[in-house]
Amino acid sequence: MKIIAFGLRIATVIFAILHFITYFFLSDFLLVILAMSGFAILLFAFLRFGLKSFKLPLMLFLIGIGVLVYTGNLTFSGLETGFLQMRDIIGLLIIVPMISWVLRGEPYMEAILSRAHHAIDTSRKFYSAVMIFTQIISYFLLFGAIPMVYQFINGILKEEKGEGWENFKGTAVLRSFALSTMWVVSIPSFIFAVETMNASLWLAILQGLLIAALGIVISVAFSTRQEKKYGLHITDVLQGKIAGIIRGSTSTKVNKKLVREFLLLFVTLFGTIFALHGIFSLKLMITIPIVIFLWSLLYYGIKRRPGKFMEETRHYVEAGMLKQSYQLSIMLSAGVLIFALNQTGFGTAVVDGVYYLQGHIPFLNFLYLLPFIVILLGFLGLGPLTVMVLVAGILESIALPYPPELIVLAVTSGSVISILLSPLIMPVIVLSASNGLNGFKNGIKFNLGYATVFYILVQCYIQTMIHIL
Repeated sequence: MKIIAFGLRIATVIFAILHFITYFFLSDFLLVILAMSGFAILLFAFLRFGLKSFKLPLMLFLIGIGVLVYTGNLTFSGLETGFLQMRDIIGLLIIVPMISWVLRGEPYMEAILSRAHHAIDTSRKFYSAVMIFTQIISYFLLFGAIPMVYQFINGILKEEKGEGWENFKGTAVLRSFALSTMWVVSIPSFIFAVETMNASLWLAILQGLLIAALGIVISVAFSTRQEKKYGLHITDVLQGKIAGIIRGSTSTKVNKKLVREFLLLFVTLFGTIFALHGIFSLKLMITIPIVIFLWSLLYYGIKRRPGKFMEETRHYVEAGMLKQSYQLSIMLSAGVLIFALNQTGFGTAVVDGVYYLQGHIPFLNFLYLLPFIVILLGFLGLGPLTVMVLVAGILESIALPYPPELIVLAVTSGSVISILLSPLIMPVIVLSASNGLNGFKNGIKFNLGYATVFYILVQCYIQTMIHIL
């Protein structure tokens, strides 16, 4: 087992290093090594977890291989492309945990709680604040906001374990990020849909923001219901935690200093990401991990704690990477499957099938069905941007008798539901990597009822606007 763990660590480190090197210095040879290290991660993770615990990654990989065989694309080049399909996301997930190293450096959360505890001292206030905060962070970090905000919540409720508590923590973060895909302009799938449909950007943003606000209200109501179902007393626990933090907190002067320091960390991290992305037009999935690494390194340098940085790094390589390996394996397997599906014209066939169904059920207009295309493709492992490129690209050539802003809302609502439910796309995978629960529980079990109500809400708005306009 020690040899397997060592091989898994080495393969993960090589993958991370070569991912960033080959982005700036393209080399066919290094890309081959990168793909081979991806296969090595999958192989060593399989040997470490065993067949019984490795069913999902293995199933995705074998289905992908089967599709490649069927289409005649099972070549070394095809496998290489498949293993590189998710490289940006893997690189991000390997680096993002470094944010939590910095947050553990000083009692920042305690200081913030001591200064703003009245705003989050009930379960509803806390849940609402987390959902708003996550959408703001998503503007800069995309789904990198999921592990960051989860770490913040877990820092407060770290001793509270069990399914009920993970439902409270996980749904606040995942639902909020999903809602952000309806209005945040830095989310690629949203801006692509707006541009492709020639929709008004401001109308699309305001419309999405309205639905997102209603989505938060509904989510808070669901959370309150789940709190009663699990027999939790979250408000009492929160008030106890906050009171304990305040009692054990340092002086008001020190707390103010820590809050200012935290705000400076926040501004420098997200401001740098936003500035570099805007100035150099680097992909966010490349910009974010590079900035996080340098930002963390600079933090420990200014604090004069290089030994602490090396200690955190050693601990992460020895333990953290092994915990991440299952999620990385899912992504690598999903990459092979996505590449395979892209060779079949599957997405086009799905859209054609919706039109056939509409022809036989006339009272269902296309905007009723459009979200389900996105949801279906999401359950096949296609991410929101991939689905949006496919669906919006096809819709662009079709003269639909609806305002483009409503088409954007319909397709992005499908993206929201796909993010909430599908265990095969990155947001649920990232959350699962953070809280240790499986994708089915974080997705379908926790969010199916909410997703159903959300779909009805969006369709009520869309169908009402169709009749008004």
